[in-house]
Amino acid sequence: MNLIIGLIVYLVVFGLIWWLISMLPLPAPVAQIVRILFIILLILMILSVVGILPGGYLPHIHL
Repeated sequence: MNLIIGLIVYLVVFGLIWWLISMLPLPAPVAQIVRILFIILLILMILSVVGILPGGYLPHIHL
């Protein structure tokens, strides 16, 4: 249960950051690079929360 709550918290925070970044008026090439970096970060975040990757990338939420 803690795993699901932690993942939801991370995804909400990630979504808010994604929304704030998308509001910035970035040129097209920079926006594409930022979008790719955020997708890679999302994949790493999910793999880290699930436990496939070591958890050193993100802070752990202790519930």
